[in-house]
Amino acid sequence: MSGSDADRGTALAAEGSAVTLLIADDDEVTRSGLGMLLAAQPGITVVGEAADGVEALDRARSLRPDVVLMDVRMPRLNGIDATRRLLAEAADPPRIVVITTFENDGYVTAALSAGASGFVLKRLPVRQIAEAVRVVAAGEAVLFPAALSRMVAARPLGSAEALPQAALTGREEEVLRLMATGLSNPEIAESLTVSLETIKTHVGNVLTKLGAQNRTHAVVIAYESGLVVPRFAG
Repeated sequence: MSGSDADRGTALAAEGSAVTLLIADDDEVTRSGLGMLLAAQPGITVVGEAADGVEALDRARSLRPDVVLMDVRMPRLNGIDATRRLLAEAADPPRIVVITTFENDGYVTAALSAGASGFVLKRLPVRQIAEAVRVVAAGEAVLFPAALSRMVAARPLGSAEALPQAALTGREEEVLRLMATGLSNPEIAESLTVSLETIKTHVGNVLTKLGAQNRTHAVVIAYESGLVVPRFAG
């Protein structure tokens, strides 16, 4: 996660607006440990836990959290299908952050394509996971470009035709490439020396043309289509 993401997360905490969080993980030790640690972080209120995807759906419907921290490999219903169903069924769905043990977990890109707003690694310091939760709650995406590129490189190019058919303009492709590096809208605007509103318009056009659920899904398509070449440094 970039320093700008951390700054946004810290700013949210300073505003005093607590983010409500549901943690879904089939490992009780991991789930309980994360719950206690994240509840101690500023700006986060853990409202519940779920031991599998079915329970995650039920608890999300009743508790209406701002964010669900969703493990991928769970019994009864995995995190991918739970993400897809939750985002499709809820009128005002929570933001979903996928949490995984391995950077090369091929399930994560499928969850991102299903509409998750980003992912974090379980080995990260709890402070960084908390920052990711706050950033996603504010409507931003959480990307780890190096890890994401490694995961996409290991998968078949399932969306290879999506980008050519989208007829992006040259500037829209440029914006998408910068999105894939993990830059926020203000950072892209600074890089291209244009206004923030112009970048917001370009990003909106990119999402619409690609049929992407969010900017993270758009970045997955960019990698899978070959517009952005996976790199393994960093």
